[in-house]
Amino acid sequence: MKRLIITLCTALMAAVSFAAAGIKFDEIVHNFGTFDESKGKVTCEFKFTNTGDSPLVLQEVKASCGCTTPEWTKTPVAPGKTGVVKATYNATGRPGAFNKTITVKSNAGETKLTIKGEVSNGKKAPAGEDL
Repeated sequence: MKRLIITLCTALMAAVSFAAAGIKFDEIVHNFGTFDESKGKVTCEFKFTNTGDSPLVLQEVKASCGCTTPEWTKTPVAPGKTGVVKATYNATGRPGAFNKTITVKSNAGETKLTIKGEVSNGKKAPAGEDL
């Protein structure tokens, strides 16, 4: 009986390992470059593909701060198909460099995405002076 249970457990673990979801993003870092604060919100898309043999489910997508809002494919992504994680950064009132992360948790593991850039405030320094 003990041998049967061990054999069944081993077979179950092998089946689970063969039928796993996988995730591959086209890019994991997006650089917005320098843009003016008056632009307000900027958005980018991180496209991903399910590289596994079973449906991929994004369980949680969380930004590192409130100035970044994520949106993502909420339905299971079939093997070989694609989905998207959108990241919107609100630059209003935030001049200067930024570097934010979006953590994606799925049944294929955890991935950290990064958005970065520099927000200018549109003001120009007089000749010979720094702002």
